[in-house]
Amino acid sequence: MTAKKILMLVGDYVEDYEVMVPFQALQMVGHTVHAVCPDKKAGDQVRTAIHDFEGDQTYSEKPGHNFTLNATFAEVLAETYDALVIPGGRAPEYIRLNQKVLDITRYFATTNKPIAAICHGLQLLAAADVLQSKTCTGYPACAPDVRSAGGNYVSIDVDQAIVDGNLVTAPAWPAHPQWLAEFLKVLGTKVVHPEIAAVN
Repeated sequence: MTAKKILMLVGDYVEDYEVMVPFQALQMVGHTVHAVCPDKKAGDQVRTAIHDFEGDQTYSEKPGHNFTLNATFAEVLAETYDALVIPGGRAPEYIRLNQKVLDITRYFATTNKPIAAICHGLQLLAAADVLQSKTCTGYPACAPDVRSAGGNYVSIDVDQAIVDGNLVTAPAWPAHPQWLAEFLKVLGTKVVHPEIAAVN
């Protein structure tokens, strides 16, 4: 397997699981992940929010962990990365106002490099105008944004994911197993389980 260099765009009140889990899991299988936030540098922190599904008409929100950034936004050169990850939460709503964030997102889309976005991460893709004719999913409240941007929003179970070419999307963090597995396939990462292979 060739290790990939992956960029993760985050901001304050990014969803806790949606930043922590992929950040750690992608490193676990050997990839390098750089998490950056506009106007912050390596060693700075962003606050996270825990979005939960407790039977209300929308998610509830609770304080999460502080997440430490490991790269500096001002130094990011998109062309040095192999893939992009966009977690959800409240961060995409405001980081999409940053022109460099939009330019970075467009770079990955126009070069057809792998992009994984989850939950409200679709707000950033819509703002960057990179969803034309793309079939995707996200948190249901993002459906109007996706459709306005020319994307084909599909409502799926919260633990499932959709792949359309280089783009891997999912509704929310319960989809992590499926979303990350599909993203690894798009990255060309093969996880081998010798004990399972021996049984089969």
